[in-house]
Amino acid sequence: MDLQQFRINAHRVADWMADYLVSLPDRPVSPSLAPGAIRRQFPAAPPSTGESFEQVLADLERIVMPGMSHWQHPGWFGYFPADTSPASVLAEMMTATMGANCMSWATCPAGTETEQAMMEWLRQLIGLPATFTGVIQDTASSATLVAILCARERATGFSWSRLGASAPDAGRLTVYASREAHSSIAKGVRLAGIGEERLRLIDTDATFAMRPDALASAMAADVAAGLKPACVVATVGTTSSTALDPVPAIAELTARYGAWLHVDAAYAGSAAVLPEQHHLLQGVDRADSFVFNPHKWLFTNFDCSAYFVRDVDTLVRTCGIHPEYLKSAHDDAVVNYRDWGIPLGRRFRALKLWFVLRDFGVEGLQAKIREHIALAREFRGWVEADPAFEPMAPTPLGLVCFRHRPTELRADDPAVDELNRRLLASINSTGRALLTHTTLNGRYVLRLSVGSLALTREYLRETWELIVECAAGV
Repeated sequence: MDLQQFRINAHRVADWMADYLVSLPDRPVSPSLAPGAIRRQFPAAPPSTGESFEQVLADLERIVMPGMSHWQHPGWFGYFPADTSPASVLAEMMTATMGANCMSWATCPAGTETEQAMMEWLRQLIGLPATFTGVIQDTASSATLVAILCARERATGFSWSRLGASAPDAGRLTVYASREAHSSIAKGVRLAGIGEERLRLIDTDATFAMRPDALASAMAADVAAGLKPACVVATVGTTSSTALDPVPAIAELTARYGAWLHVDAAYAGSAAVLPEQHHLLQGVDRADSFVFNPHKWLFTNFDCSAYFVRDVDTLVRTCGIHPEYLKSAHDDAVVNYRDWGIPLGRRFRALKLWFVLRDFGVEGLQAKIREHIALAREFRGWVEADPAFEPMAPTPLGLVCFRHRPTELRADDPAVDELNRRLLASINSTGRALLTHTTLNGRYVLRLSVGSLALTREYLRETWELIVECAAGV
């Protein structure tokens, strides 16, 4: 494809993208396919000669699109949102065109300095104290691993990679999180070499938030056993129910024991753009690190995770390495983000963030997130008003946890769980909406996550009517 063909085809792709976004409400939210149905349609070997772009587009429609799950569909209520927006898409196109590796200032000064500016904008936008400095990671899972590694380094005083198992305190470290915390914490503890047997899952209260008294008991017991508390991960907006761990009380305990406090607000952090939601960040000023995902609820394409730390030196000491071939004349005067995370290579993620923040503006972002929270609360009201349904957790933000329970069935009846499994399958099979599930207190629960940029109140109301209709059918 020469550049003239590229120009023509780029216009065709732009039209395809706009048509796709317009057509989303008419498409099934997710495919109904057997495993292998897509793969079998690909040739067994690559083509020996180049093929036309027209044929590639035709095969995209024939092979790929029937197997797509449409995350930007107004009926996508599963997991948490993974929002995009037109401005973000355009920035991604430009990022792909430039093809820059922004691993250091020398490799792309604009990439580094745009990221510095955007992280400062984000810090101000959500109201983090000026003591925090930010960097874009790929995901919150990576950010949490980095936080655990930093906690390990600070707790031992030296890098394991240099001293091995003989590092002081290396074999005695413990990590704490609530039973409702994200699975990436267990994975991070494993990858950091601490071991899942040293991860303490702390009991939660009636709202599914971590109990500080249980955390205090666990930390005291470990110290009495000769172990060293290294890190506590507090969650602001748990995955199952958006529970809010009591960060101020947790911060008191981490300060007492000298442990690293990492706050995971991957989903909920975006809501802090609203003045009325600033309570979400209570106690975060005492944390060592904080993460939230603009690629979840701030209308910025995946991947873009905002990780903030108070002690940059510990972060760079943990992740930095300085081979001769990466050194440059300006290293002492600039930020090299390759030393602020796990990968060496880095995409120009800050560009799409810049486009989104300028396209929406602060007021535009606030209006959309405020609308989503209001829609979730309205949906919860519909659940509460129907005697055949019941909410299963608080709804502080955009997630509603609920289930179908006919009045003749007891709350703890296993038949209720099976009924809701069948209900979820029935809803999702329609292609008009996609919900997911979790378990809370051992009960099977449906999750409806409000966050699609394309969602309207009318579509949400139609979804509720669909749920009621499917409930009658099962």
